[in-house]
Amino acid sequence: MTKDVIALTPQMPDIRTILAGLYAGGPDVAINTTADGAVIQLCRPGGRPLVSIEAPILLQVRGEIRRLLGADTGAWDSPLWWTEARAVTTAPEAEPLARSFAGRLVSVLSGTTWPAGPVTTDVVPLTPGTAATPPGDTEPLGVDVFTDKAAVVIQDRPVVAMTNWLSEALRTATTSDRALQIVTPKSSRLTLPTRIALRGHPNRWVVQDPECGYYDGLSGALLQWHDGVFAPARSDSGTTPVAQAFTQISGTGERQLIVSLRTRYAPEADLMLGSALETAWQLLTGAPPAGWSTAEPVNLPWSTRQLTDLARSRAPRPTWLIAIGHPDRPAIATVQITRTTAGVEEDITLALGYDPGEIPPLDAIEGLAETLAAEHHLTSMLTSLRPATCDLTVAPRFEAPPIPVAFTLGIDTVHDIGLGHASRPPLAVQPIQLGRTRPALHYVLGDGTNAQAGTMLQQLTQHLKNAQKS
Repeated sequence: MTKDVIALTPQMPDIRTILAGLYAGGPDVAINTTADGAVIQLCRPGGRPLVSIEAPILLQVRGEIRRLLGADTGAWDSPLWWTEARAVTTAPEAEPLARSFAGRLVSVLSGTTWPAGPVTTDVVPLTPGTAATPPGDTEPLGVDVFTDKAAVVIQDRPVVAMTNWLSEALRTATTSDRALQIVTPKSSRLTLPTRIALRGHPNRWVVQDPECGYYDGLSGALLQWHDGVFAPARSDSGTTPVAQAFTQISGTGERQLIVSLRTRYAPEADLMLGSALETAWQLLTGAPPAGWSTAEPVNLPWSTRQLTDLARSRAPRPTWLIAIGHPDRPAIATVQITRTTAGVEEDITLALGYDPGEIPPLDAIEGLAETLAAEHHLTSMLTSLRPATCDLTVAPRFEAPPIPVAFTLGIDTVHDIGLGHASRPPLAVQPIQLGRTRPALHYVLGDGTNAQAGTMLQQLTQHLKNAQKS
């Protein structure tokens, strides 16, 4: 298990300040670098790293500290420098070492540390015999337990975000054909990007519960550690019980509007990525996104030019991005940009949160669909509504699945399927044509309260697939 300590400072940690922090372990501490110099490790000489320190990040997006840490930082808001240290728990001096490193930074540069507590600048003795054994050659950075089947990351934070640490752990698990399994207490929640990252099998959110041991935070299945991986526990009848803590839910009246859309562009020199997401954000919230990044915390002001340049520099490799909104309107999105034989494709999931009494802008969805189809090469769009927290985090409790509101086919998709076939689905509701010569089609499935809308969507998608097979 690791303990995370974060220094939040109004000034950039310079080389001298970083060096002062690194010598929190006194003259015996060994200093290594990894990840092409982006991570500094404090170690016992010849031993496993005790503390890993990531390069400082300048947060230029307001509200990120409160969103991810829930910290009462008072006037401490962006722009701030976020410097994170991760301490292993296999050595008792590791966490004090991380706290002393962070304390030295804020003592010199002002600021605060998270978790809250007395700031210390003490030299932490590194006594023989407490250092962990050297890691194996294949043990990756940021993973607490690495087996033949799983890369296990243990997090004790109020909100588990898709940080650079976690992104690297996911990449390692994926490329080595292992499951990424995140272990947290049941008080923790996930951000939407982390939830999406765990969606693919066999990745898993493992929740530690004092009453039942472990359960899956997304399905509720009781889990047990078996053969190097957390796997569903089986009863005598062969079924998997559901944790009681997972079923303890209460309606709050909060809702989330989820817009999942895909675009496809020709790979032209003047192509500007992110414009479809910006348009959706503007039409649904009245403002563009506030910031973007390749990981959380989101640190860069919104810029379609910068994210396009990044995607170009990485092509033909895919690029995965996160965007967030302003604090007064909870909104977050993930964007997967992929270069394919058909062109440049964006796979976007945008979620917006609404308090009880607020009305999600369902009346704006048709206009959004028409704009995206006419101006942003929309392939398809699914709009759904669900009862869930306004802050867009995911708790380890049962959440009702999203109820479809509308489905849209872009112009080229309608052309490929055939306008005649796509216009005659086996539904009582017929599609709305968006445009005249080569229209897009917009299917209204309900207002987010009709449970039968899911069945209608299944019938519609099967009808459309049948045309593509013929």
